[in-house]
Amino acid sequence: MATLVAQPLLRLLRYGKPYQVKVWGAIANSILNTIFDLAPPYLIGIAIDVVVNEENSLIARFGITSITGQLAVLSLLTLLIWSLESLTEYLYSRLWRNLAQTLQHELRVDAYSHLQELELNYFEERSMGMLLSVLNDDINQLERFLNFGAHNILHFLTTILLIGSTFIILAPGVSWWAMLPIPFVIWGSIVFQSKLEPRYADVREKSGLISSRLANNLSGIATIKSYTAEAYERDRVTVESEAYRRSNGKAIALSAAFVPLIRILILIGFTATLFLGGLAVANGNLSAGTYGFLVFIIQRLLWPFTDLSELMDEYQRAMASVRRVMGLLDTPIAISQGDRSLPLNTVRGEVQFDHITFGYQDRNNILKQLSLSVPAGATIGIVGATGSGKSTLVKLLLRFYEVQSGRIAIDGVDIREIRLTDLRQCIGWVSQDVFLFHGTVAENIRYGSFDATREQIIEAAKRAEAHQFVEQLPQGYDTIVGERGQKLSGGQRQRLAIARAILKDPPILILDEATSAVDNETEAAIQKSLQVITQNRTTIAIAHRLSTIRNADCIYVIDKGQIVEQGIHDELIAHNSIYAGLWRVQSGVS
Repeated sequence: MATLVAQPLLRLLRYGKPYQVKVWGAIANSILNTIFDLAPPYLIGIAIDVVVNEENSLIARFGITSITGQLAVLSLLTLLIWSLESLTEYLYSRLWRNLAQTLQHELRVDAYSHLQELELNYFEERSMGMLLSVLNDDINQLERFLNFGAHNILHFLTTILLIGSTFIILAPGVSWWAMLPIPFVIWGSIVFQSKLEPRYADVREKSGLISSRLANNLSGIATIKSYTAEAYERDRVTVESEAYRRSNGKAIALSAAFVPLIRILILIGFTATLFLGGLAVANGNLSAGTYGFLVFIIQRLLWPFTDLSELMDEYQRAMASVRRVMGLLDTPIAISQGDRSLPLNTVRGEVQFDHITFGYQDRNNILKQLSLSVPAGATIGIVGATGSGKSTLVKLLLRFYEVQSGRIAIDGVDIREIRLTDLRQCIGWVSQDVFLFHGTVAENIRYGSFDATREQIIEAAKRAEAHQFVEQLPQGYDTIVGERGQKLSGGQRQRLAIARAILKDPPILILDEATSAVDNETEAAIQKSLQVITQNRTTIAIAHRLSTIRNADCIYVIDKGQIVEQGIHDELIAHNSIYAGLWRVQSGVS
């Protein structure tokens, strides 16, 4: 059990190794601050000693016999200690908080960077709200622990060690009775810790679920409103929130019981010191100054144990968060990085799918031994029913997923050997599910081509038939499009996505139903533009509207994961099979 509890803390310490100088500086100042903070009871004991014993006091042993001189030294010592306490408090507070901010930043960036490297299948199996909970809530919980919790734990440990050793030295006969409750308190702490750990892990899990629910609902707010499902969704949020509240309640019920139980044990130690110490003074075995010091300091020794539940609470919450963050960082990357470079200016654009088979997890194979060769500079069209594997084919080319068997090659090179950055830089992808980032029109067109000039952005927009509508927006190219481009129509978003791919100027262009959300007039304009765009460029066009690919060099029909027809438009019409049937439906020809 102890190993499991310590493991996340050891992981955190190893992660913070580059900042070990700052860590040790923060630890040292926390310990020194505690020592200076504990000095007043010692000073009070010395002051009583000066007043009662005069020339026989502790300070008098250093050659200062007058009471005035002794009190002056004591006053100067007090000023020095209080000044050092203030200085170390400033230093530890600054160091711990800066470390918290630094580690928070590093962990969030590293976790997010690692998340970006994971395959799409990872995201399909998890909710965005759960991942956001790890990147935000858990890392923020760790920040709170480093801001205050780390110092509080060091303060507690230093207090116990310093005062405990002082007790043993000054009054060994009394000290054992005074510290008798401590082993029971520590044992109780370990038991409470073992009980709290799974409860706080459950709290973090419930926190992720409610975050997931809220993120999902906010994304689908238009659907919720259109179906008047506000009450239904409110009830679902209520259920998730209630589960989170109950989970927290279970943890609170246990941690809240800790302090009252500890107080009873502490009372035993305080009473023993008060009674046995008084008898020792009466019998001449203990000085009045030492007795006054012990009665005062015993509270500083035992009462911090009442804060142990809060310290455990902070620690367990932080460690539960560390486990989740480290669990994300430990997730293996399924798509291995190739080591072969593919300079963009050397890519001809020949694409070959060689007997590839692929199926999504827990589902039957979508593509089965499919082979397809695209000559460099050619434009091919791919059609087929929904779920036939058309979009999956290009996602495999981009290595969003890994083929289960077979081989995909660009210019004869297996794409698994190519560095992912080089592979994806040579491919421009316009998806049917267009995603625009919150920002300006210009920023979205420039996305991925961050060094593009304003003139290049406008030229790409013109070629994508987007310039005219952009000019009519309130701020033109500086208009904010909103999250996911919600301020624009579907056709406008699609044209911006095409402009983005044009600006990238890749040797291989993928159009995944790129005109599915535009009207007939805009589609006709984009088709004219595509005739120019696809020149001297390998183009793979997946189309629901067959008019988009009518002039392709070759059209492939996929059915149930296999190519069942191929040829140019006129040949496929003459063949009078699947393609011809689709054409008749769309063209209205009986």
